[in-house]
Amino acid sequence: MAEKIRTVDRESWTPRTIMGAKVKSGEVTTLEEILVAGKPVLEPEIVDVLLPDMESETLQIKTTQRVTDSGKRVKFRVVTVIGDRKGHVGLGVGKSDELKPAMDYAIRDAKKHMIAITTGCGSWECKCSVRHSVLMKTVGKEGSTIVTLKPAPRGLGLAANDVVKKVLGMAGVKDVWSAMQGGKNVYNMAVATMKALDGLNLQKPKAE
Repeated sequence: MAEKIRTVDRESWTPRTIMGAKVKSGEVTTLEEILVAGKPVLEPEIVDVLLPDMESETLQIKTTQRVTDSGKRVKFRVVTVIGDRKGHVGLGVGKSDELKPAMDYAIRDAKKHMIAITTGCGSWECKCSVRHSVLMKTVGKEGSTIVTLKPAPRGLGLAANDVVKKVLGMAGVKDVWSAMQGGKNVYNMAVATMKALDGLNLQKPKAE
């Protein structure tokens, strides 16, 4: 279940980077400005200020055991997706000896890997003016996993597996046809979906 992310207060935040200072001062007001400039988001607080209505959802929690001189040590690895359901989405991984810190680290990591997409209606069956789907077919690949997304008419919903569905939902995509090939590793599926969405920024819709 998605949960609202706690955000830092703008006034109590002390930026550590030039971009952070510009965000706090109001010189930069949108995430898109940072992404278009090709600048990295080095401070998670930047996302807190620019996108205060973010939610998070855990995609996977794995544990690993390591034998040391003092006995077995368990480490948690968490994969989390965050977004505002309005075209902004990020994916992160966190590791720690305890679950809660691992989840917090995953959210902070996701804030540093945000992308922005433009939703629309690319379905020939629909052709409405509502931003409910993707604008065109797009493909993302990670490892042996390939995720394909295609525009779908309004009301169809997300025809996808749970992992792909959660990533798309956080991005604000409401209707889509999807297909997946290759391995079913949760992290690879999520990354492939993110790459497919990010690929929309590199394409231009074909003229009617």
